[in-house]
Amino acid sequence: MKMDSDLLHSPAVGLAEEEEADMNDWKLPLAFMKKRHSEKIEGSKALAQSWRMKDRMKTVSVALVLCLNVGVDPPDVVKTSPCARLECWIDPLSMSPQKALETIGANLQKQYENWQPRARYKQSLDPTVDEVKKLCTSLRRNAKEERVLFHYNGHGVPRPTVNGEIWVFNKNYTQYIPLSIYDLQTWMGSPSIFVYDCSNAGIIVKSFKQFALQREQELEVAAINPSHPLAQMPLPPSMKNCIQLAACEASELLPMNPDLPADLFTSCLTTPIKIALRWFCMQKSAKLVPGVTLDLIEKIPGRLNDRRTPLGELNWIFTAITDTIAWNVLPRDLFQKLFRQDLLVASLFRNFLLAERIMRSYNCTPVSSPRLPPTYMHAMWQAWDLAVDICLSQLPTIIEEGTAFRHSPFFAEQLTAFQVWLTMGVENRNPPEQLPIVLQVLLSQVHRLRALDLLGRFLDLGPWAVSLALSVGIFPYVLKLLQSSARELRPLLVFIWAKILAVDSSCQADLVKDNGHKYFLSVLADSYMPAEHRTMAVFILAVIVNSYNTGQEACLQGNLIANCLEQLSDPHPLLRQWVAICLGRIWQNFDPARWCGVRDSAHEKLYTLLSDPIPEVRCAAVFALGTFVGNSAERTDHSTTIDHNVAMMLAQLINDGSPVVRKELVVALSHLVVQYESNFCTVALQFIEEEKNYTVPSPANTAEPGNLTPVRDSPAIPRLRSVNSYTNIRAATTARNLNKSLQNLNLNEEGGPAAFSPGNLSTSSSASSTLGSPDNDEYILSFETIDKMRRVSSYSSLNSLIGVSFNSVYTQIWRVLLHLAADPFPEVSDLAMKVLNSIAYKATMNARPQRILDSGSLTQSAPASPTSKGMHIHQAGGSPPMPSTSSSSLTNEVPKPPAREQPATRPPYTPTLGGQAPHSHQFPRTRKMFDKGPEQAAEDGDEPGGHRNYISAALQTGLCDWSAKYFAQPVMKIPEEHDLESQVRMERQWRFLRNTRVRRQSRGITQRGVSRLDDQIFINRNPGVPSVVKFHPFNTCIAVADKDSICFWDWEKGERLDYFYNGNPRYTRITAMEYLNGHDCSLLLTATDDGALRIWKNFADQKNPEMVTAWQGLSDMLPTTRGQPSTSAHSAGMVVDWEQETGLLMTSGDVRVIRIWDTDREMKVQDIPTGADSCVTSLSCDSQRSLIVAGLGDGSVRVFDRRMGPNECRVMTYREHGAWVVKAHLQKETDGHIISVSVNGDVRFFEPRTPDSINVLQTVKGLTALDIHPQANLFACGSMNQFIAVYNANGDVISNIKYYDGFMGQRIGAISCLAFHPYWPHLAVGSNDYYMSIYSAEKRLR
Repeated sequence: MKMDSDLLHSPAVGLAEEEEADMNDWKLPLAFMKKRHSEKIEGSKALAQSWRMKDRMKTVSVALVLCLNVGVDPPDVVKTSPCARLECWIDPLSMSPQKALETIGANLQKQYENWQPRARYKQSLDPTVDEVKKLCTSLRRNAKEERVLFHYNGHGVPRPTVNGEIWVFNKNYTQYIPLSIYDLQTWMGSPSIFVYDCSNAGIIVKSFKQFALQREQELEVAAINPSHPLAQMPLPPSMKNCIQLAACEASELLPMNPDLPADLFTSCLTTPIKIALRWFCMQKSAKLVPGVTLDLIEKIPGRLNDRRTPLGELNWIFTAITDTIAWNVLPRDLFQKLFRQDLLVASLFRNFLLAERIMRSYNCTPVSSPRLPPTYMHAMWQAWDLAVDICLSQLPTIIEEGTAFRHSPFFAEQLTAFQVWLTMGVENRNPPEQLPIVLQVLLSQVHRLRALDLLGRFLDLGPWAVSLALSVGIFPYVLKLLQSSARELRPLLVFIWAKILAVDSSCQADLVKDNGHKYFLSVLADSYMPAEHRTMAVFILAVIVNSYNTGQEACLQGNLIANCLEQLSDPHPLLRQWVAICLGRIWQNFDPARWCGVRDSAHEKLYTLLSDPIPEVRCAAVFALGTFVGNSAERTDHSTTIDHNVAMMLAQLINDGSPVVRKELVVALSHLVVQYESNFCTVALQFIEEEKNYTVPSPANTAEPGNLTPVRDSPAIPRLRSVNSYTNIRAATTARNLNKSLQNLNLNEEGGPAAFSPGNLSTSSSASSTLGSPDNDEYILSFETIDKMRRVSSYSSLNSLIGVSFNSVYTQIWRVLLHLAADPFPEVSDLAMKVLNSIAYKATMNARPQRILDSGSLTQSAPASPTSKGMHIHQAGGSPPMPSTSSSSLTNEVPKPPAREQPATRPPYTPTLGGQAPHSHQFPRTRKMFDKGPEQAAEDGDEPGGHRNYISAALQTGLCDWSAKYFAQPVMKIPEEHDLESQVRMERQWRFLRNTRVRRQSRGITQRGVSRLDDQIFINRNPGVPSVVKFHPFNTCIAVADKDSICFWDWEKGERLDYFYNGNPRYTRITAMEYLNGHDCSLLLTATDDGALRIWKNFADQKNPEMVTAWQGLSDMLPTTRGQPSTSAHSAGMVVDWEQETGLLMTSGDVRVIRIWDTDREMKVQDIPTGADSCVTSLSCDSQRSLIVAGLGDGSVRVFDRRMGPNECRVMTYREHGAWVVKAHLQKETDGHIISVSVNGDVRFFEPRTPDSINVLQTVKGLTALDIHPQANLFACGSMNQFIAVYNANGDVISNIKYYDGFMGQRIGAISCLAFHPYWPHLAVGSNDYYMSIYSAEKRLR
């Protein structure tokens, strides 16, 4: 019966209607689809930041060694005539040889000083070997660990030898003397940089590497052999850190072209602009620039370091281009080492790229070590040629007529290229070439604004873009810009810094060092700034103060706290959130800030955020209040009072709808627990005593065995179990836990006669929780113990102990933690279990160390009674007398260790079970501790320091880091769901079309009228007895709940899709289910009769079901009638109704209110008192009319208008039913009626405005389940007497179903639940014999 097959091929019928239906689907809000539901709440993995130079270096000394021997040519070089003569732009033959030599030396020094003015320069002109040695060793001595440069010009000596020697002179210049590179290495040490300007210079580079290798091998030998001569010497530095630049390959001669200088390589390295312009003029293309001659080039106006002049601008463009080429071609780490570590090295390497371009055009290949990839063909050189062209073409008029210089369009054009990359690019692409140029442009005031804007857009692409920009070297530039007072830069700089700090928070120190925090403090205080910029400013400040004491002090002095408090009520939620996080961080472990907060009553101002509509803001407020009380400085009465006030304010969030908030709450309370550890230990002991001597009044006499014990399946059982392994897991854990059940208190699973006597030991499958306590052993307090404590505490003698007011705070916070330990959301309960166990562990350790070693009592064979000297005997149910020791210690600040006689727990006994000898539930923990030997005992001992760390370090929620991810992710990008081309959007469109088709086709069937409904289209045995069934509104999936699990079936294919455990405690059961967002990404809501709501996603497809969220929808469900099997009509459990249009969830049950939750805010928005003394059994609402109809256990049907106040909102009460109302249904039309049905089978129709029913029909007696079809005006009744009757609107029976179809056709079991499909004429029926069947209208109709 494939319903859509014919439709897929039919022409588009009724298009207008289809579009309209789609529009409604598009408008419907989605519940629980925010980031906090879909992501894990944790920060992003920190990227290892390699951009920071770990070892910035300076070249502090420079040796200039010139072997020119002017006038005497070396024997192995035949020079052309004419030949290149200029050395350092001086013709040596134009003056006497000695003067020429000195002038050239002086000039070379000046050329280097342009790049590094602060270094020490030493010239060595036509030297001997000894002079070179003396020079090098003295420079190395002075330079210590810094870099030394060795510049060698060998134009007047023979070429280097293959043995690795260069040439110098003897004293009276009659011989050339070889100097071994090996010796040079020894004298120069490391780190060094060598420049060789001579023919065949590549030979030196090769020899250098060989000698460096040879050295390392010698050292290795020396290391093994102590008698080696090198072994006694200090280790020579590794030559790996040495950089070499050589003018040509090993086999090449230097160019001799007379138009070029003889030291072409040196000119490229030290006077790049001058040589580049000359070379440009020597190219053929230069003829295109009229009037430019070599003489004219000498007259270019301006200075190299003044960027507004022609010469300065060319120099600036040259720097930008060479930097860009290097960044694009070199591997990142090499780029960092050569272009960002040392100013002089960076300059020389930028100029080396020019040398490669120019010298290659004369068949000469400069060599470097480390070797660079070839860059001479890079496209950016064309941009350089253009810039030179534009500059030179203006020269004649500038020089002759004095016209103004027009600036180069180079930077503007490069920014445009960058902009094109940003706007046109795809996700995965190479980084933009222009990034280093953007950096250069930040120096220019003209383009700065545009450059910052584009840079911000680039950083917005994600953390990878931020890392790239940092590796280019953007950091010092944007840090410097914080000193600018230009208001128009503020939004851009705040955005850029937010992006940087979201990726690399270590920049906090740099900001504080340069007073950068003041910039952001002034942005935050500037009320004219838009909220989003203030948000970014406060985020930046929150990073600056994050666990960084100097930052906290600086911001405290900058008045950060007062600034933040003013903005707590800002309408922008993200700003409120970050203001709270920032406050929480500034006073985290920083007492001066806390007292400043106290003076400004910061905690009271933060209280308002605890009821903020946005869960993340409530979270941030809880975080801030948590660190506010979590300060470990000296305590005064004043601060204790404040802590107590804060604690009681926080306790009100115990039933907040958002698990994120409750997790933060546990952590905040754990800070308090750490602060007042001794007081909490006292309370813990008191509760442990209480719990042991008290029987929990059981939930009413139960119909099922095992309902008595409050046992939740422990984390030992996977929260989500796959269908097949479900039973095996349970079996396995039971066996495994028999041993672990030692520390479980007297809970007997099957509820035998002596259910809570000390002699009985629990064999429950959840006897232990494996989450681990201080040394990752078992918990002292198991889940059962805590759950029992939680329920004992509400009616125990503790109430009589609360005499002194402040002490009650600790008791109440302990109760809050007990409550959170039973939270339906696993992460919340796990955190709370950690805190409780941490304290229970401390309490039992501190209180009774003597008992532990007294192992003589282990030999007792009979269970001892819990009576002993000084101990009070509890009668079950009776109220215990006041134990004097406990009460006195409760009222004192610091508990005294209790008297020796008072026993730790029940004295140890030997159980009758399998012959193991378990001890009291603290005993194995501590026993193990002493067995481990002295070092373990010391570590686990009583000193609070070590243990305090365990609880506080283990507890954090990752909320702040998760919130910071927002700034690291793209902010400007269109979200996927709004992008019309995205897959998310396409899938949604497909779902909405499917919805329209289902609506239209089903309407066609129901409008024709359904005359029979008994065609069985599905039957299967469910894993558990069905208690609730729910059709998915649009796909072929049906959810069937049993007591604590949910099974999904595909009713069209007849196969099981999924079966998983809902996670509710054993004494509770699922009583209601709803599909949320059924029209789109469906979620399943389950409600259990303890008032807990859980929401699941990823069910019924191939993924693992995941809990999206869970919360206590009703906190005070009355336990009196709970525990009935769902077939008897005595317990309504929890009933819910869901309004997709408004995102409101109505909940009620064994309580006296109807509680309305707003799922968008995840908080309770309204409690409507029912005004009745019986439970609510059915809820139905209509968002159009704001009406809620409730059926009650006393037979009344009550109508509420939720727009009115709590006292007048009940607008109508009908008391016509004499018994329990099974179903009350409000039709959704504008004048829809109320239809209600009671157990006696009377169906009544009411018009909401009239006091009496307008129609009554009588159906079957002994009704157990009933549903009403919203479209087809049908209702179906299920009876204890094993049949289903289906009626039409006139009360006529159209079908009576008593037997299953099929071969044997057995009788239907007692009906436990039934439900209609919201659109198709399908009826699902679950019965007590585990079977689940679906009936539909006749085939011909479908």
